[in-house]
Amino acid sequence: MAQPVISVIVAAYNQERYISRCLRSLIAQTIDRDKFEIVVINDGSTDRSSAVLGEFIDEIVLIDNEKNIGLPASLNKAIRRARSPFVVRVDADDYVNSQFLHLLHEFLRENKYMDAVACDYLLVDDQEEVLGRKNCLTDPIACGIMFRTEQLIDIGLYDETFLLHEETDLRLRFTKKYQVHRLELPLYRYRRHENNSTNDIAAMEHHRQRLIQKHGDGSTK
Repeated sequence: MAQPVISVIVAAYNQERYISRCLRSLIAQTIDRDKFEIVVINDGSTDRSSAVLGEFIDEIVLIDNEKNIGLPASLNKAIRRARSPFVVRVDADDYVNSQFLHLLHEFLRENKYMDAVACDYLLVDDQEEVLGRKNCLTDPIACGIMFRTEQLIDIGLYDETFLLHEETDLRLRFTKKYQVHRLELPLYRYRRHENNSTNDIAAMEHHRQRLIQKHGDGSTK
């Protein structure tokens, strides 16, 4: 197989209901299939995720964690495994527009001075009905940001102690040295549902306080 240009990172823990939709949207990208790899980390799932992933085994690079090690540790494992100069994270319960990889990659390839680029996103419900469009810079999420892999490694990847708000910590460290630019196209689909990890209010607040301890009061604004 030719050296891919982009590595798409998908971490999955008990996402049997959604992972198929996510992977189908990635396989259907308009960019040539040999230009990107899909690295999936099955983080010790106890549902039928393994069986679903087995249906895509010819399309993905699968990393199976024997036990659950948490989202940031799984993401780091995949990024270290990535073989490409560009890396982008897509969550297992989300999905993307067919032009997602092509446009983000073109943006960075044609603009060498740009470090990373994020796209706007549509908020969707469980039935994939659109709830609204969001600006990726004023309402940032963890996914839909294409990074230059070497820069992610340079800042030390994800802090594995942040089991929530891991993306906020990463972005705060990244933007001290680099810049995230905006592509004003809603190419990402962010799904809101009852099992979103962000619904755990107590855990979210615990890690928000840890962000403040690490980065100061302005870190969560």
